[in-house]
Amino acid sequence: MLHRNTRIALCCCAAVLAGCAKKDNAAVDSTNAMASSTTTTTTPAAPAAPAPINLADLAGKWDVRAVPASGDTTPTTYVLTALATPSGWTMAFTGRKAPVPLQVTVAGDSLIVSAGPYTSVRRKGVQVTTNGAMHLQNGSLVGTTIAHYKVKTADSVLTLNMTGTRAK
Repeated sequence: MLHRNTRIALCCCAAVLAGCAKKDNAAVDSTNAMASSTTTTTTPAAPAAPAPINLADLAGKWDVRAVPASGDTTPTTYVLTALATPSGWTMAFTGRKAPVPLQVTVAGDSLIVSAGPYTSVRRKGVQVTTNGAMHLQNGSLVGTTIAHYKVKTADSVLTLNMTGTRAK
């Protein structure tokens, strides 16, 4: 009885294997089909990376307007003095005696700007530190700045949307 069950199992396995086996022509045809499908299927190319920002292209004076992202429409305005090198950049607020020095770095197509601490224009008598990123877009500087105000309670933060146009 054991031999008979073994023979039946072997016959069933052989039948399954024979049914799954491909003919030589079918293998050649499927190989051609696979080759033709791989030659016609292409992966779309990744978009080209934006050109790196060039400080020399930004050199000059820019009128910058910063408005809170929270919905308050009261702008903070200043004149950004940009140089062809990372050192010497400043922002000058109306009514202030001295401009605020900026730390500037370039990261790809982004201009990273940091300042402070300095006395806030928006909050009288409060020290603020700002960090932002801007891009050159259609001839304007566009970006976002985060202002960290030093207050006695928890740190107060304000996000501002910035737009800068060349001063005339």
